[in-house]
Amino acid sequence: MNIKSIKNELQNILSGTSGYSYDAVIQAVTNHLRTSERTSPMAEGKHENKAKETEKLIAFATKNDLFYDEINESQYISQGAEQKVYIKEDKYVIKLNDAIYYASWEDYFHNLLLHNYFFADTAYQLLGFHKLENTLYAVVKQNYVKANEPTDLADVNSFLESNGFANTKNHDYYHSKLGIILEDLHDENVLTEQGILYFIDTVFYVKPKVFWSEKDISI
Repeated sequence: MNIKSIKNELQNILSGTSGYSYDAVIQAVTNHLRTSERTSPMAEGKHENKAKETEKLIAFATKNDLFYDEINESQYISQGAEQKVYIKEDKYVIKLNDAIYYASWEDYFHNLLLHNYFFADTAYQLLGFHKLENTLYAVVKQNYVKANEPTDLADVNSFLESNGFANTKNHDYYHSKLGIILEDLHDENVLTEQGILYFIDTVFYVKPKVFWSEKDISI
């Protein structure tokens, strides 16, 4: 598949016109966030009021029964700046993420969709939302990876460069033809099991003028 085809497919996934079964809820929520004033994914001011997005998500979750309350604190295993992680049945992890790394909730959901495209073996399934101490979290489910050897970051670099992502600094990468930024790929976010790399926590962003080029989308 050539770059133009890949870009078109990714544009369609992020705009909600195509995708995979595990993307459906993510796309539905993302589409709900788009307002009638937005005529393009490149529209100015898309990040101006994250609080209003949160209000919309709470209303949407209430209306569509998307609040997830099956959090078992005894299954808690770790916590980072942006998320809490729980183990479930030794097969999955449940992650609560408050989208703190993103200027908008829409960007966070785009990150999930991009991750699912590039790293389907650790795809995110959006289970719903959870409120904890007045903070709204997205609740996602992901396959549990049982790392059995250290991750060689040189292997991560080689893998990404072979797929068009150039290292920009430290653990950050950029795909200049797609307009996609991929950050924070240190050895806790990329695990190795039986010699295979598994990307479990990714931070994707798009550069709108590059990513959405050559596509006229009315949203």
